[in-house]
Amino acid sequence: LGPLFTLYKAAAAIRNARALAEETGAAVVPIFWLQTEDHDLPEIARVALPDREGERICLELPASPRERISIAHRTLPREIDAVLASLDGVIGDLHHGPAHLALLRRHYRPGAGWGEAFAGVLAELLDELVIVDPRDPALAAAAASVHRRALEGAELISRALLRRCGELEAAGFAPAVHVRDGAPLSFFHPEGPAGPRYRLDPAAGGFAEVGGERIHARADLLARLEEAPLSFSTSALLRPILQDTLLPTAAYVGGPGEIAYFAQLAPLYRVFDLPMPMVVPRARFCVVEGRTRRLLDRYGLAPAEAAAGEEALLARCGAGDDLPTPEEVERSLLASFTAELGRLEAAVGPGSLDRAFGRTRRSVERAVGRLVGRYARARLQRDERIVADVRKLLRLLFPGGAPQERVHGLAWYAARYGERAFLDAVLAAARPFDGSLQELRP
Repeated sequence: LGPLFTLYKAAAAIRNARALAEETGAAVVPIFWLQTEDHDLPEIARVALPDREGERICLELPASPRERISIAHRTLPREIDAVLASLDGVIGDLHHGPAHLALLRRHYRPGAGWGEAFAGVLAELLDELVIVDPRDPALAAAAASVHRRALEGAELISRALLRRCGELEAAGFAPAVHVRDGAPLSFFHPEGPAGPRYRLDPAAGGFAEVGGERIHARADLLARLEEAPLSFSTSALLRPILQDTLLPTAAYVGGPGEIAYFAQLAPLYRVFDLPMPMVVPRARFCVVEGRTRRLLDRYGLAPAEAAAGEEALLARCGAGDDLPTPEEVERSLLASFTAELGRLEAAVGPGSLDRAFGRTRRSVERAVGRLVGRYARARLQRDERIVADVRKLLRLLFPGGAPQERVHGLAWYAARYGERAFLDAVLAAARPFDGSLQELRP
C-alpha cells in the first residue's frame, strides 16, 4: 500500500466523516479516490520497511519512467511473487506475519491490475471506505463534461490560473503546480484509454502532444471526447474539479503537497461553478515502538526532535561535553594569533604591509573556521554509545532522512501487532481536522 501516510490519509477521511456526520446530522461518507489516471509507475513501485535492527529494507518492482500508460491499465509483473517471497523472509516469522502475507497474496499476484490490487487490500483493511476509481467506464460520461469545459476554455482557464500564480508569488509563495499558458488541464490518450497519455500545449492548428509528435485540432479532440471519454484523464489541478463534479464534497483530506494545490484552485472552481470544499490536513503519526521509546527516554527526547538531524541530536544528548566547546577553541586559537599580529603591525607601522596583514588575518580566520567545524563534528561523535544510539533513533524515526510515514509501509507493523490492532490504534489516535504530528504507540 505504499508508505504509511496512505493509511493515515484514509483514517483521517474516516474520522473526519464521522465528526461531520455527528456535527451536522447528515450522512457523510468517507471516500478514497484512487489516482489510477496517473502514469508515474516508478513512484508506486517501491516500498520500505524496518528490520529488527531498524535498518531499512527496500522492496521494488521493475517500472520504467518512460511509460505513459495510466496505472489503471497496468498489470503486476511476475516479479511480484519474488517481492512477496522477500517480504516473507523479513516478516514471516513475526506473530501476525503469515496472516498479513496471505492478505497481500490474495490481491498482489501476476496479471492483477496495480489499482485493483491496491483497492482490494485497502477495502479489506478499512471496509468503512468507499473506493472510487476514476477510470471506471461508468464514470466516463460524467467526467466528459469536465474535460469538455477544460478543452473549450483552455485559454480563459490558464489566464485565470496564471493570475492566481502571480498573486501567490507576490505574497511570497511558490505555486505548487506549473501552469502553461493556453494549455488545457486534460491529458489525452491518442491511442485509446489503455494507451500512453500526453499533456497538450497550444500549437499552430490546435494542441501538440508534450513528449509526442502529433498536433490535434480542438474540434477533433472534442469529437474524440464524445466517442471515447476515457481517452482523456485529469491533471493534478483538474482532478479536484472532477471529484467535486461527481460527488458533493464536504471536505477534502490531503497531505501538504496536495493541500498546496488548493491555493491555486479558487479561479478554477469559479470557472466550473463549484463551491470549494473545506480542506483538511491528513493525520500525521510517528510510530514509537518499545525500542524507540527506550532510546527517547534515555536522553529525554521527543520524536519530533529527530527532525533536527544527527549533529543537533548528538549535542542534545550530551556528546562531547567533556571537551571544550567549538566557540572556546575558536576564541583560544584566534586570540593568540590576533595578539601577535597586532604587535607586529604596531612595530612595522602603517605602510606597504597593510594589505598583506589584512589578507593574512582573513586567511587564518577562514582556516581556523574550517578546523573548528571539523572539531565540532569530531567532538560530537567522540562518545561511541551516544553516536550509535542517535543513529539508530534516526533510522527508526527518519529512515533515509525522511519522515517515517513517507518511507515505511504497513507490512512490519501489521506483522508485529496485527492489521486490526494497528489500524484501530491509528483510527483512535487520528483527530478530526488536526494535521499536527502525533505519537502513535501501537
